[in-house]
Amino acid sequence: MPIDETREFLPVRIAVLTVSDTRGPAEDKSGDTLVDLLTAAGHILADRAIERDDLEAIVERLAHWIADPDVDVVITTGGTGVTGRDVTPEAIEAVAEKMIPGFGEAFRWLSYAKIGTSTIQSRACACVTGGTYVFALPGSTGAVKDGWDMILKDQLDSRFRPCNFVELMPRLSER
Repeated sequence: MPIDETREFLPVRIAVLTVSDTRGPAEDKSGDTLVDLLTAAGHILADRAIERDDLEAIVERLAHWIADPDVDVVITTGGTGVTGRDVTPEAIEAVAEKMIPGFGEAFRWLSYAKIGTSTIQSRACACVTGGTYVFALPGSTGAVKDGWDMILKDQLDSRFRPCNFVELMPRLSER
């Protein structure tokens, strides 16, 4: 799909949340990768944090960023699997006004080419709430790269045609 170079690029302010019981700042390769990708694309890192796989803590962090007018988008990495500690999708559902099912569907469809049926173990998901987009990616650097390069890079580019998430931002809080 094309980028319309006649349109203005509008940088988006993105907060990055890594969800992990085992990673600290030194081991957060997926978070580092995501920050590198979004800043290379011209976007602004609004904030960054690591939370344990704890539903209440994740919900609290998401709610804080959703209420912050300086955050347009939240992207999480990790906690999207099917084990007992994986609760990122539940946290997103807890704060969601509207789910965006096509994001998870597209992510799994695209990742099928690389990892085959193992893609069904991913519960990548997205929502919009409080005028903020929230996207949940799996915790591997490969999944972060795929989610960014094959979906988010274009959908968060105001020049992407035929449509993109950025052009909808002024209307997300309409009633």
